[in-house]
Amino acid sequence: MLFSGKAKHRRRRTTRIVAFAGVTGAAIAVPLMATGSASAASTSTWDAVAQCESGGNWSINTGNGYYGGLQFSQSSWAAAGGTQYAPRADLATKDQQIATAERLLDMQGPGAWSCAGAGNLSNDGVDPGVNPNGGGQQTQERSSSDQSASRSEQRQAPKPQHTTPKPQHTTPKSTTGTVKTDTGITVPKGDGEYKVVKGDSLSEIAQKHHVSGGWNKLFELNKDIVKDADLIYPGQQLHLS
Repeated sequence: MLFSGKAKHRRRRTTRIVAFAGVTGAAIAVPLMATGSASAASTSTWDAVAQCESGGNWSINTGNGYYGGLQFSQSSWAAAGGTQYAPRADLATKDQQIATAERLLDMQGPGAWSCAGAGNLSNDGVDPGVNPNGGGQQTQERSSSDQSASRSEQRQAPKPQHTTPKPQHTTPKSTTGTVKTDTGITVPKGDGEYKVVKGDSLSEIAQKHHVSGGWNKLFELNKDIVKDADLIYPGQQLHLS
C-alpha cells in the first residue's frame, strides 16, 4: 500500500515546529521531537515497510507525488535531509533512502508511514548499518544488472552479415595472338572458327554462314576483338555462334 493521507510525514498536526535550514525554497516546518537518543530500525524492518509501501521498488516514481521505496513526499524528503543525496527519493540509493528515513523516524516516529504496522516499524535502536555515501546497494544492484544486461546483449547480438557482392565480370573470349594489318597496326587475332580474309565484312560473313541475328549478332559474338563493326582485318578469327 502506498502512503495514505494520514501518514505523518505527509500531514501532521503539531503545536511546536522548527525550521530546517538548507532546504531549497521556503523553509519546511517539521515537528520538534523530544530530546533523547536517535531512533533507528534494522534494514530488514525498512525492507518490510518498503515492501508494503511500494512493493519493494526503491526507484519507483508513479507520478502520484511520492517517491522511492519508502514513498517519501518531496517535503518530507527535503526536511529529513534527503536532498543532500538526490533531488528526489526515487533518484537516491536504497542506503540513502534508509538513512533519510532514520532521520524522519527520529523526527516523527513510526506513524510517519502508513505501513509502519506491516513492517513492525519501531524505535528499536538497531543500527541499520547503511552507507549512504558509499554508492549504496541500489546503485550496486543497478550496476550489476546493467553489466549483466550488457554482457547478455553482447552474447545475443547477431554478427553483422556482410555480403560482399561478387563483381560482375563478363569474361571475354580468348584473344590469343595478334594480327598485323596492312597499315602496320596490331589488332587482336581471336580464336574463332572463321578466319577473315581480305574484302570480308560482318554482314557478308553473317549472310554466307547463316548467322542468326545477322551482322549485329556476329558483332556481339566478337566484340572482344572487333571494336568497330565496320573494321575487321584479314587474319582475325571470328566466332559464328
